[in-house]
Amino acid sequence: MSRYRGFSFLTLLLGTLALASCAPRAPETVSVPVEDRNAIAARLQADIAALSSDAMGGRRPGTPGGRATYAWIERRMGEVGLVSGTNDPGSYWRLPVDLLGVHPETAQLVLGQGKRRVVVAAEAAAVYTPRRRALAFGGPGTGVPVVFVGYGDGSVLGDALAGAVVVMLADPGRDQARRDALFRQRATAVLTVVPDSDALAAVRAAEERPRLQLASEEQDTLAAYITDKAFAEVIGARRWTSWKAEAQDGAFTPIELNLAVSIEATSDRREFPSQNIIGMVPGSEPGSGAVLVLAHWDHLGECGPPEATDRICNGAADNASGVALMLELAQRLKNGPPLARDIYFLATTAEEPGLLGIRAFVKDPPLPLASIVAAFNLDMMAVAPEGSAVGFIGRGMDTALDAAVLAAVDRSGRAVGDQSLADSFLKRQDGWALVQAGVPAVLLSSTYGSRAILDPFIAARYHKPSDEVTGIELGGAVDDLLVHEDLIRRIADPARYPAPAQPRP
Repeated sequence: MSRYRGFSFLTLLLGTLALASCAPRAPETVSVPVEDRNAIAARLQADIAALSSDAMGGRRPGTPGGRATYAWIERRMGEVGLVSGTNDPGSYWRLPVDLLGVHPETAQLVLGQGKRRVVVAAEAAAVYTPRRRALAFGGPGTGVPVVFVGYGDGSVLGDALAGAVVVMLADPGRDQARRDALFRQRATAVLTVVPDSDALAAVRAAEERPRLQLASEEQDTLAAYITDKAFAEVIGARRWTSWKAEAQDGAFTPIELNLAVSIEATSDRREFPSQNIIGMVPGSEPGSGAVLVLAHWDHLGECGPPEATDRICNGAADNASGVALMLELAQRLKNGPPLARDIYFLATTAEEPGLLGIRAFVKDPPLPLASIVAAFNLDMMAVAPEGSAVGFIGRGMDTALDAAVLAAVDRSGRAVGDQSLADSFLKRQDGWALVQAGVPAVLLSSTYGSRAILDPFIAARYHKPSDEVTGIELGGAVDDLLVHEDLIRRIADPARYPAPAQPRP
């Protein structure tokens, strides 16, 4: 009897082992011992503290604090052991970005018919130009036609619009595209008739804030705005009502107006250089492609109200945390096993005013964009606690990269978070400029995994002086760093992650 019991036990044991061998294996986990996590967190804390200190003044480009910031990043890249990524012997770390700041100063709009001339009151009109001074005349006796295009963009006239002053009716959602089209046809100035004073106030709110742009993208434009009521008072209410009715007709064609126009504006302009900073870890297989890791270094400078005790927006989470994570990742990748592909580390300037630094990089990259097999943007990385879900910004843009990311998240034992939340940030971060240029790019951060984590940060600290190092949370940041390290090591191996078969644009 004992013999049969033994046989049954042995049979059961062998069967159990056989089933175990057929069962799915538990996923690999991406983790390090607690003491290593603590050491990583301490290094991140130190770098975030340095970058978000009052000494950096809020890291606004074109300020002493901005210059101190990129000098600090240069020094840290050297300490990490990176080499120059500029591929320019004359500039070791720096990729210059020429910026232009424009702030409106004065404006005047004068309209007339016959001998009557009306200086439109400031509360009924506004005029803007990026030039120091711009002046345009049109109408009878000037040789410059004044053309009413209604709700169109004047494209039916082609070159006939060159040099003209154009009057158009506001059509919310389409106005900027129509103005751009008119300026491309070399219109001298564009006067937009807006419905009322509220619409004009919205124009002022958008146009009169301090603006920053790439100097290379400067446009020679003169744009004026007037309320419908003020325009009708000059033209005549009955005539104006008739023209607006004609403009509603699908067969409407632009008409030349018997209207004298004088438009003038001045701006305070400041042209200055800033810097993208780039280093790299050279790969062992030149020509096999590259991986790009990036984080914007800039923030808002002084943004608190004038009467506030603390006016500096230090930007600890946004985005001292991303730069700190990039530097720690660079150190770990460099100190680990050799990598086949080159790994570039890019700290971009002027992300806050419109992704300007990364757009400059795309316009004049130090390596062929088509050679970048994947890019990883690090932005707002120190908000979520350990174990939080991963926000996956950029999902759906590249099938191969999607698969690699999802596999890495699975190996980490974590989950992908709220996809609709992550998708809402796609066009608001540096990776979007890369995606538009054909470079597969994602942003992986536990900050964007759930509204329960992100919303309180946005409400209390985002773009405020309260975004200080004392409020950061490094648990999720360490998690995200380990996912990136694992993922980049695999993507840096051409055998594991082949380059695309077809060249990208």
